[in-house]
Formats: sequence, C-alpha cells, structure tokens
Amino acid sequence: MVSRRSRPAPRRRRKRTPTKYTYYWRRALVVTILLSVILFGYYGVTFYQAINNPSYGASSMARIAEWGRNEGIGGLVTWAENIYNRLHPAKVGGQPGKNAFGGGGGVINATGALPVPARITSPAIHPAPGEGLWHPVGRTTVNGVPAIYEAFVRPDAVHTSYVVGVAWMDTRLLRATLYSGSQIPGPQGLPYSHTAPIAAGASQSLVAVFNAGFRLQDAQGGYYTDGKLLHPLRVGGASVVIYKDGSVALGQWGRDFHSLAKVASVRQNLDLIVDGGHAVPGLSQQNNAKWGKVTGNTFNVWRSGLGITSDGALVYAGGPALSIADLANILERAGAVRAMELDMNTDWVVYSAFSGPAGRAINASSGTNMLNSVNAGANAMLERPSVFFATWWTRDFFTMNLRPKELRKATAAKPRS
Repeated sequence: MVSRRSRPAPRRRRKRTPTKYTYYWRRALVVTILLSVILFGYYGVTFYQAINNPSYGASSMARIAEWGRNEGIGGLVTWAENIYNRLHPAKVGGQPGKNAFGGGGGVINATGALPVPARITSPAIHPAPGEGLWHPVGRTTVNGVPAIYEAFVRPDAVHTSYVVGVAWMDTRLLRATLYSGSQIPGPQGLPYSHTAPIAAGASQSLVAVFNAGFRLQDAQGGYYTDGKLLHPLRVGGASVVIYKDGSVALGQWGRDFHSLAKVASVRQNLDLIVDGGHAVPGLSQQNNAKWGKVTGNTFNVWRSGLGITSDGALVYAGGPALSIADLANILERAGAVRAMELDMNTDWVVYSAFSGPAGRAINASSGTNMLNSVNAGANAMLERPSVFFATWWTRDFFTMNLRPKELRKATAAKPRS
C-alpha cells in the first residue's frame, strides 16, 4: 500500500496589530467623509433653494452670486464677476434702435411745480434725433400736471449702441418713501412700517418705484428707518434722507446732515460721485474703495444712481454699459448738484413708472419699466414692476407718490357778490 504524501500545512497569516497611528488615520478619514457629506449636503440644499428663489434676482447668474455672498464666498463671486466682465465687454460703436429715445417733447412748466430742466446734452459726439429730450410719464396730478419726466441718452462716445434712462422727479408734487426688506436691511428691524408688497392704499397715489443701493455689507454705510438705527450711519457717507413729511434730500452725512430730528429714513451707499455740481475726482480709478470693490469702477456694466438738483428735484439714471465715471457724467448733465451710486448689475437696476387715474388702487400691470423691450430691446431692465407687489420681495426700494394735495381737484374761485 502506497502511503500518501502528506500535504504541507497552510501558512498562517500573521494578524497585524493596528498601531495607534492607523487608528487615528481611520478616525480622521471617517470624520472627513462625514464632514464632506454634511458640507456638500448643506451647500447643495442652499444652492438649490437659491437658484429657485426669485428674490435673488431674475437671472440664474444673479441667484448664484447672491447665494455665494450669503455663504461667505463673496470674494470669489467678485473675482468671477470681474473675469466675466473682462471676457464680455460692452459692445463698442453701433447705433441704438429706432425707438431708443422715446417720444420727446411735451414739457409742461406748471404753476406750483418745479421747472423741468433743459434737454440733456448727449455724452456721444453726435446727438441722435430725440436724444436727451424730456417727455412726461406716469400718473399726473388730479389737475393734469406731470410729476415725472424721462429722457434717454447714450452712456458715452464709445458704447453708442446702448441707451441710458434718466428720470426727473418733481419733489413739490411727490413724496418719497423707503421700503425695507428682510434681506436688505435685514430681519433685525422687522416688522417694517413699509415693506413689500405695496399695499392697495399706497398704490392709489403711486407714480414711480426704483431700486435702492448695495447689500449693507458692501455699501460702506448705514441704515435708519422706523426710529431704529439698524446699521450705524457713516460720517462722509453718501446719504438719501427722507423726512417725515415725505420731502427728500441727498448729500454727505456729517456735512449736509447731522441730526435724525424729523427724519423718517436714511439710506447710505458708498461716497458721493457728484458734489458741487461736478463729478468728484478719482472716479476713473479701478476699484477705488470709496465707490466699492464689488465690481471694478471702470467696467462698463449696468449701474444706477440718484442725484438732486439745485431746486430740489430728484434725478435717477440707470442703464447698461456704464462706468461709474459715466454715471456721474450723466447725472451731472441732468442737473444734479450732488449724486450717489445706487445698485448695479442687470438684475438690480430697475425704474418703473405707473399710469392710471390718480386716487384709484392699481397693481403691477399699470407699471412700465423705463428701459423696456420697446425702447431698449435686448438691453431692457430685467426685473418687472410686479416684484414690488410680491410678498417674497426682500430688498429695499424707494417709492414716489403724489402728495395728498395733488389728489384734490383745484376748485375755481367763487365770484364775489
């Protein structure tokens, strides 16, 4: 009998005893994975919410930018915006559309109203027919006197295919109100006496609505309303001051204004860009901190600004292809003796005038944007008048309403007996 060759016993693997370093690395790996899941899950949820939030803007780009700034990566957003603006500069040369400058004419210098300014001289070398001519828009007083006029000009002598809208507002006939939001200035002041949506009662005298300024973390200024100082007012800051009687002033805090007596609201944004009737020096410097670093000051992008004339009228300018120096130049040409930048970028520059009989409640359907598809084509303002009548609108804005006396018809004097 042949004996079987005995098979060698299988080699036993030596069990490795984990060292303390292996233990710590495993723990670190697990913690890293968990943190990554939580982090990306959180950002994924907030990003989804932002991209579907209309209060973050009309376009996807604006919503992504708002999301980034809310999540603390504002520097990255600004860097991306600057890259985008370099790669997509405003078009040079060309002509605007045939309806670009509106109807023109029709100026009424009525008794009791401020005198409408002269035609705006165009920043372009050769003015087009109708460029810079004022024409009345929106509701009139009950006695038929226009309270707002609009005019349109090119932004400069280079970007001649674009138009910028300018509105002149008669502060003898109109009263101003600052509406506040849960995003700007923030929830710490809630509830606000004036916030979106515009109520039916306020709509009865509504003539115009326009955007306010930067988010407060970028505005380099303060905010006061409803008797509350929500952000400290900066000495030297450009300021819109609205008094309790609805009158409005614009200037430098600490020089032109010192007290909150009789004041309803103060909205600050950066520094003045027009002072003493002239554009201030230094506007052509890239990223000068006085006028914000959100986007370079020399980029020709959507911007808006507000000025005040020597007789107290307000002038608003807004549109595409504007550097901050161009904006100041247009406001100066419109008669502003002091002016400031408001908000910028396509989603945040909006001015709407409202039509309809004075004294009757209206809604967003009565509003028309100053730059719309008829006169501006593809360069129309993105936001619609409807946002100011929406419960979800969270940013601040200004309204201009007819004063109560302008809602009463003038009565003829009775003949003496």
